[in-house]
Amino acid sequence: MVNAIWKSIGEGNIGPVYLLMGVERHLIDTTIKRLIKAMPDIDESSVIRFDLEETPVEAVIEEADTLPFLEERKLIIANNASFLKASDKTKEKVVHNIALLEEWLGNPSPTATVVFLAPYEKLDGRKKISKLMQEKAIVVEAMPLAGKDLTTWIQNEASLKGVKISTETAQVLIDMTGDSLLTLSSEIAKIAMYMDGDGEVTSTIIENLVPRLPEVDVFRLTDAYMTGNVKQTIKIYHDLLRNGEEPIMLTSLIAGQIRLMIHVSSLVKKGYQQQQIAKTLNVHPYRVKLIMENRNIPKMERLLLILQKLAHIDHQLKSTSGKRERVLEIFFMEPLRV
Repeated sequence: MVNAIWKSIGEGNIGPVYLLMGVERHLIDTTIKRLIKAMPDIDESSVIRFDLEETPVEAVIEEADTLPFLEERKLIIANNASFLKASDKTKEKVVHNIALLEEWLGNPSPTATVVFLAPYEKLDGRKKISKLMQEKAIVVEAMPLAGKDLTTWIQNEASLKGVKISTETAQVLIDMTGDSLLTLSSEIAKIAMYMDGDGEVTSTIIENLVPRLPEVDVFRLTDAYMTGNVKQTIKIYHDLLRNGEEPIMLTSLIAGQIRLMIHVSSLVKKGYQQQQIAKTLNVHPYRVKLIMENRNIPKMERLLLILQKLAHIDHQLKSTSGKRERVLEIFFMEPLRV
């Protein structure tokens, strides 16, 4: 959906009102950049910005209805449209004239484009203004992408930079960096520059150019250990050591990963979804996604036993002056029985 809206903007079809809703900041920022690029009289310095947590919405409407001076059309960004979500009235700094906004949405200014930003996970669908805004505005849902949507976005982003990437190779990039669009966009730009903006991206190019997220390596290490793949576990462990990771730190990260598995498993049983779990545990959604999609997570008894063993390893590492690398390596080589 967002690609279709971007294409329409690129063709010069600029609407009077946009609603950018969701927590994926990169999609929001990219949409605004595309609007600026598509409006010939507008640059970054001429964009008019309001913070609706500090300014009433009437000021936005008044500015929109005032004829532009030098431009053919104004671009107005109204951030933090908190009146679209459930809110605590006692904490609101500004009182908005919502009735005026509802009336204005029925006949918006023909010489301004107003972009309302609602950087929240969800809006209050019970509110009349929320329903009306989604009905009258061009809506961009700026939510984290996953699965096919994410790989398609990567392919489109690569195409814009002049290179091609298959679905399988796009997944390799995701496995290396996570699902942050900002990070992915930066890495795709770097890869395209390396390839001189031509050709097809390969797994080898990605592995040579893209740094792997430490969380991803720790997840791979933990997963290999729990599935009993000693050879793979030792290989990943040695790779991490060569990259400068310390055994004490790795022990702590693995223990943290096990605890996260326990918490995620518990919340999944209670019916929580990925974004809810990430918010509750205050962790990146991609880490939750990896755990939820992993079919190799053992039962709770085994996870708790691993934690107990890691606590013993941590004590050993902090009390020994010998080769600490060997202590954790022996732990990985010992079969775990429950």
